[in-house]
Amino acid sequence: MPILCRVTRGDLTESIHVGFAVAVDEKGEVFFSTGDPQYLTCTRSALKPFQAAASVKSGAVDIANFNDQELALMCSSHTGEKIHTDTAESMLKKIGLSNKDYECGAHLPSNKAIRNDMIKNGFQAKALHNNCSGKHVGMLALAQYLGKGTQNYIKKDHPVQKTIISYIESLVDQQSIPLEIDGCSAPTPFFSLETIARLFQKLGSGELSELNRVYNAMTSHPNLVGGTNHFDSQFIQALEGRGVTKVGGESVRGISIKTKDRGCIGVAIKILDGNFRALPIATMKLLEHLELLDENQMNNLKHFKQIKIKNNNDLETGRIEAYMEF
Repeated sequence: MPILCRVTRGDLTESIHVGFAVAVDEKGEVFFSTGDPQYLTCTRSALKPFQAAASVKSGAVDIANFNDQELALMCSSHTGEKIHTDTAESMLKKIGLSNKDYECGAHLPSNKAIRNDMIKNGFQAKALHNNCSGKHVGMLALAQYLGKGTQNYIKKDHPVQKTIISYIESLVDQQSIPLEIDGCSAPTPFFSLETIARLFQKLGSGELSELNRVYNAMTSHPNLVGGTNHFDSQFIQALEGRGVTKVGGESVRGISIKTKDRGCIGVAIKILDGNFRALPIATMKLLEHLELLDENQMNNLKHFKQIKIKNNNDLETGRIEAYMEF
């Protein structure tokens, strides 16, 4: 049976979100699955740590003199706070480029306070505010390093994307990966949930220096990976170096957790209808079921276990909660 996220109105069920998940051990072997582990889904932004690792391995990150904070931003789907835009601007300056060199497009920050303030004061969104701006400045740095020009760096046939995809193919031991276009216009692959779980197992395993460097940057600077009240940031903070997670569009998530009995494990989870509201709740139910978090960690993340639904008069009308039935 899959994970079921029940949306209630009062005590009655109004909607149900369905989640599939899979977990692999330090050998990359599946030790738990619910739903279909071979379910094919787009990795979306869950791929960012691995796109960043490709730039690390190439040498582009060191040539650009990016620090760990900036490497963490390369892995982020950030909320557009000042710490994020300032870090992205610092990275652009280091490689002698500007906001106009981005090809990711612009959108208002997801942080409500900042977004509302920008609208109130008539400020236009820039590519710097795009939640993928860290990833894209990393790609621009790779383009410069490769010496093939930055224009059209988002295209599948540009050396930047060829370098990234070749690296990811080496991680998953697959060729001719199906690629489609992400929301930020860069190519992104479709993988099975089992493959995504294996990728995240590699991320925290410590076996590859470039992935280890990415992992350490994310655990050292969790606020740059997401932002205020962001599940990714709060999860990484709660795990205190023992784990990372990365969300992707249409409600997909990868998790890497270091355990005592199974070594580093990888987890992938997908809400089938793509609704983000169910993902944190389903994630917490899965981690609780697998006993992957200790009591203190569960307590620090308990506000993600259930969501109260309120109407425009601030009256509680229902909730969202997850169940696992076997």
